[in-house]
Amino acid sequence: MNRILTFLILGSIAVFASGAIEGEIAKQALNVPAIVMFVIFVGATLGITYWAAKRTKSAKDFYTAGGGITGFQNGMAIAGDYMSAASFLGISGLVYFKGYDGLIYSIGFLVGWPIILFMIAEPLRNLGKYTFADVASYRLRQTPIRILAAFGSIATVILYLIAQMVGSGKLIQLLFGLQYEVAVVLVGVLMILYVTFGGMLATTWVQIIKAFLLLSGATFMAIAVMAHYDFSFGSLFAHATELKGVEIMSPGGLVSDPISAISLAIALMFGVAGLPHILMRFFTVSDAKEARKSVFYATGFIGYFYILTFIIGFGAIVMVLGNPQYLDVAKQAIDGGQPILGGNNMAAIHLSHAVGGDFFLGFISAVAFATILAVVSGLTLAGASAISHDLYASVIKKGNVDSLKEMQVSKIATVVLGIVAIIMGIMFEKQNIAFVVGLAFAIAASANFPILFLSMYWRKLTTRGALIGGSMGLATAVLLVILGPIVWVDILGNATAIFPYKYPALFSVIVAFLGIWFFSITDKSQNAKDEEAAFEAQFIRSQTGIGADGATSH
Repeated sequence: MNRILTFLILGSIAVFASGAIEGEIAKQALNVPAIVMFVIFVGATLGITYWAAKRTKSAKDFYTAGGGITGFQNGMAIAGDYMSAASFLGISGLVYFKGYDGLIYSIGFLVGWPIILFMIAEPLRNLGKYTFADVASYRLRQTPIRILAAFGSIATVILYLIAQMVGSGKLIQLLFGLQYEVAVVLVGVLMILYVTFGGMLATTWVQIIKAFLLLSGATFMAIAVMAHYDFSFGSLFAHATELKGVEIMSPGGLVSDPISAISLAIALMFGVAGLPHILMRFFTVSDAKEARKSVFYATGFIGYFYILTFIIGFGAIVMVLGNPQYLDVAKQAIDGGQPILGGNNMAAIHLSHAVGGDFFLGFISAVAFATILAVVSGLTLAGASAISHDLYASVIKKGNVDSLKEMQVSKIATVVLGIVAIIMGIMFEKQNIAFVVGLAFAIAASANFPILFLSMYWRKLTTRGALIGGSMGLATAVLLVILGPIVWVDILGNATAIFPYKYPALFSVIVAFLGIWFFSITDKSQNAKDEEAAFEAQFIRSQTGIGADGATSH
């Protein structure tokens, strides 16, 4: 069946490509090397999925690749999972569009990793099994905590998926000349195939290969840009300011007030420690020591990559801006200015052509697509596991379910999430994908991180406190996102936003922590006393790993 699916997908790509040749040749030249490398990569990743599908026999294989991934491999996979389309296309696009302020995102996406390294990774591996809800509900009541954790995970996953779908749609639209909607559907179908048949093993190896290719390609682009200026940052920045003005070297282009700056920083710093698809990766290694190694390697790879995105963004300013071959002529006639084909998110793609011609454009385009597929696969798997493991197996069936049935539910959930991602990707077409990911981080920082962190380190946390406080954080973050400028004005078309700030994390994280604290310390029930008494055993296991191979909950 997998061979048939592989044939159908590659065949459909060929049909789409031929349609592009016939229908869009007058609008833009078809990049044959890019399309060939794109098809080769899709075929290779489907081959990995076929190989992984034969080795995925149990729920443990499906969710965690059997726990047999090494620390270095997992570090590469985490980097591959984290260096998303928002990172490569979105941040370089932000730097291209606004200059200095794009660096806020580059640094912000990195600073949360020390928290994971020193406070999250090892206790998480020692206490959990498949999802972070295993940890959050370890000594608390299973049903309400798992429901809350699952909804927090699903909200984060959907927002993060939107960003990846927008990036992939724009990329394929540019390469094939397809309609944006058709491109998003194609990506959604591939994503569903990878996760449904290959599970975590296929996802892991796609992420590892993608991380290596992305780091290699980004390194070449950064070196090519710097070589053009004799490796002088001063010369690079001087030329960029000539083209876009000195304001691109000053803050305020994206984040114009202190409240927004602090709120964005909180979202990016704490959000990474609440991302379900990242936390899930720590269960794929054999023990806590390998989990710690994973974070160490991942932090190095990710930090290096974000330095490169800043250079790539400024490289796009000096080598893409104003270059007639990259301009969107139709949009220029309507709106004026110098808009580039595909929008600002495609700045890095155009730069790859400027420094390496059609062949390197093909390579970077295939890598960018690999980036998107690797991330959406990890996201979809995390969302599906929240539905199948946390909601279906643990809440609805109370743990009385066989692994094959749980896997079946997970695959159904994968298809549903894929359809939702396609619909939302089409709705959010005009949004910068790095910003949309910032919203996902705000949800993760408000709903997931406070419960996870306090469940591991605060003795007095109770089920009531976690449930009410976590729900308040989640509801506040979602509500403020809806009432804020992006959704209320840009998406829904209202004149002014009810909530004036783009980034809600400053408010929603405070609400979550205060709510958890207040409703925990005022809980005088017997359950609260039992949960506090169980903290000692949980803390010992989280720090030492004693009993980590046994049951994951009391």
